[in-house]
Amino acid sequence: MSFIRTFFKDINPEDLGFTYSHEHIVCIPEYWKERNQDDLLLDDPEKSKLDVLDFKNLGGKTIVDATAIDYGRQVEAVAKISEETGIQIIGTAGFNKSFLWKAHLTDHLKKVVGDYSTYGEWIEDKSINELADFVINEVEVGLEGTNFKAGQVKFGTWYNSISPLEEKTIRAVARAHKATKAPVHSHTEAGTMALEQIEILESEGIDIGNVSFGHMDRNLDPYYYQEILKKGAYLSFDGIGKIKYAPESARISAIIDLCKKGYSDKILISGDTARKSYYKHYDYGLGLEFIIKKWIPRFIIEADNAGLDGESLIKKFFVENPKKCFTFKV
Repeated sequence: MSFIRTFFKDINPEDLGFTYSHEHIVCIPEYWKERNQDDLLLDDPEKSKLDVLDFKNLGGKTIVDATAIDYGRQVEAVAKISEETGIQIIGTAGFNKSFLWKAHLTDHLKKVVGDYSTYGEWIEDKSINELADFVINEVEVGLEGTNFKAGQVKFGTWYNSISPLEEKTIRAVARAHKATKAPVHSHTEAGTMALEQIEILESEGIDIGNVSFGHMDRNLDPYYYQEILKKGAYLSFDGIGKIKYAPESARISAIIDLCKKGYSDKILISGDTARKSYYKHYDYGLGLEFIIKKWIPRFIIEADNAGLDGESLIKKFFVENPKKCFTFKV
């Protein structure tokens, strides 16, 4: 039977509800902590909870926390927020990108993965199958020794490149997916290397229909999108509100164009809210409320003006598509 795995229980996909598909709630990445980059440390659970409550009060039901082991996951803090707010959380097993692996492992993580100095040393030392076993354990037993299980598996690559260690983690995550049926999520740096990632996944026998590719709105390229979509993948437009990368008009136009081409059932939307300055209750940013409060009304107007049914598309992006994407198809 198919299901979606949240922190506290496996649920019927029909119970997923309105979903943000890529967020970060509480995380303290060692890479950024070592470099005193305070904006990148979501280190106050009470402030994070206030933004989650904003999301809930506007009708939100589920958040996919895309924080992997190398990005400073705070599993128990996020679980507590889930419990106190009633918002369902889908956790993430696997890895992010290789420059983060220069960071030192915390004492807590050394108890989980072994007595290594850095993430890179750990990943270098283990075989692909050993890394796959670690990811499988986080899906089937719990994240970082807790009882809270992951509901997706993740890998990532850097800008316009895939390092040997990144390829190693892609293959490990692919094998973990085959063993668990957990949905797969890809971090693409600035939206690059998705097609090259697909080549590696396919060499591992992966059905790309089980994969979502993140940060697609960092690379607004219709041809590129179509090549990825031909494989059956989901595209995650998860930079909503980040005008420093592209005006919202360009992002919305790209999404509307894909809908006109018949790909509306393959689009996910979120904010990738991973800085204090993005959060309303840390540093007066747009916050988790922005997409529901401001972006959705605008999108509906623009979609309707383009001859589409904006309301129906919003239901697809935030309810129907996540329901399919995050399901364990067993």
